[in-house]
Amino acid sequence: MNTSTNSGADHRLICTVDVVLLTLRDAQLQVLLIKREREPFAGALALPGGYVHASVDQDCADAARRVLRDKAGLPSPYLEQLASFSGPARDPRGWSVSVAYVALVAAPQAPQPGQHWLPVDELPQLPFDHGRIVATAVDRVRNKSQYSSLPVHLCAEPFTLPQLHGIYEALLGEPINAVSFRRKMDELGMLEPVPGAKLAQGPHRPAQLYRLRDEFRRTLSLAGRGLNA
Repeated sequence: MNTSTNSGADHRLICTVDVVLLTLRDAQLQVLLIKREREPFAGALALPGGYVHASVDQDCADAARRVLRDKAGLPSPYLEQLASFSGPARDPRGWSVSVAYVALVAAPQAPQPGQHWLPVDELPQLPFDHGRIVATAVDRVRNKSQYSSLPVHLCAEPFTLPQLHGIYEALLGEPINAVSFRRKMDELGMLEPVPGAKLAQGPHRPAQLYRLRDEFRRTLSLAGRGLNA
């Protein structure tokens, strides 16, 4: 018979989701932060997040979509699970685990009251471990942008290839050879021309407008090598 006893009180595990919602504004990668209304850290800017509701959420991705809808006022954009962050020190309320997601949105409207879009390289100190979560998300997005269709989710449709080229360059922070870029777009196979739609560009020949193929709206297309390869 086991007569051992638990020397410490049992505590409820805090289970949440946090969403790193990114966009390009003024040619800068920016993240959405929301002013917290409650303690802990009331009044501080933090990532949109919240508890997982077992009664309504089918999984953590469902909880992340709900958080974006309720706290950011946005329909679900491109959404990808990032990582889990856990431990006894990240939340003053107790031992917690957060399943973090990264989401991308193109050309958002002006922020609502309490919302702030800030450049990812100019953030204040954030509560919990949200600074670490943002840094992890930015590394993931910039790394994947070298070989995938990820940046297209930051480009409002319809768009020209030069406009998408500029999105990739702004995200990666470096110039991309135009010939290599067009070759990679063909390799990725994610774009389709909008029939009969072109954009006049001053004295230059009108540029064809494109959109993302439906099958790539929630998934990525991958290229074998980097964009400048």
